[in-house]
Order: sequence, then structure tokens, then C-alpha cells
Amino acid sequence: MQVQLESEEAQVAFGEALGRVLQGRGRVYLEGDLGAGKTTLTRGILRAYGHFGAVKSPTYTLVEPYELGTQRIYHLDLYRLSDPEELEFIGGRDVLADDALCIIEWPSRGEGWLPAPDVCLSLTVATTGREATLNALSEYGECVLNGLQSRQSFKQSEDGTTSW
Repeated sequence: MQVQLESEEAQVAFGEALGRVLQGRGRVYLEGDLGAGKTTLTRGILRAYGHFGAVKSPTYTLVEPYELGTQRIYHLDLYRLSDPEELEFIGGRDVLADDALCIIEWPSRGEGWLPAPDVCLSLTVATTGREATLNALSEYGECVLNGLQSRQSFKQSEDGTTSW
């Protein structure tokens, strides 16, 4: 699934819709270059659960936990990880085994240690805004993408691209 996100507001709104469809569980890998908008998208996901405060990338702490009502959400940023085994020292096994939503930026840095994602979302900078490419990598991920496609906020253009 490819989606054109024409502005930061569209990116946050798309993240919020994704957050609702995820229903507070699963693993989402966020890929993209520095500045592609991974943390902006995460801000939208967190809004789906009632978080309207600042969202910073946990580049130095590696994990930022959120307790939002009955939902537990973990935002991981593995950019500064030098070895995937470091995840063991920060309690990564417990975080990833939890029946919670885990949003993981720079998942390639944890390769070989991280469990497989349900959804892999890649962001690239486009002429206007960002382009998101989503792939389901589990049965639950398929359900998430199907639920997202059924939302009414998609606009189909004449050239076949989808925008939010």
C-alpha cells in the first residue's frame, strides 16, 4: 500500500488513523532517512490513544514508554544502537514480549534480535510532503492494512495514486 501524505498535518492524521486500526497492539517498523518523519507519524499514532503532548524521538534513551488509559505503547529508536545485543540490556525482550504496541524506528539496527513486525512502514521525502509505503508481514498486519484501506480519508487521484 502506498499513500501520499501532502503535509505534516496529513502525516499526523494518517498516523492517528493507523493507531486506531492497530487497536493498541502489534509491532510497527518505521523506516526512512533522517528527517523523513518517523517521529511525526508516531505522534499521530499516539494521538489515537489520547496523547496530545510532545513526542520526541528516544534517540538517546532508546525506548520511551507511554501508559495511555489501558494501553501500553513503546516507542523505540535504534539509530544509536551499535550492537543489537544492547537491546537485552535495556529490557528489550520484556518490552517486545509485552502485549502492547511497539513502534520501532531504525529496525535494521536490531536485525537478528528483533522479532518480525506486523507492519513495515517506509517513509520517503516527496516533492510535496512524504510518501508512505506499508507492507503487512503477518496475518494481523494484513488485518491492519485492510482496516486502514477501508477508512474514508483516502483520496484516489486520476493517475491512481492514493493520498491522505
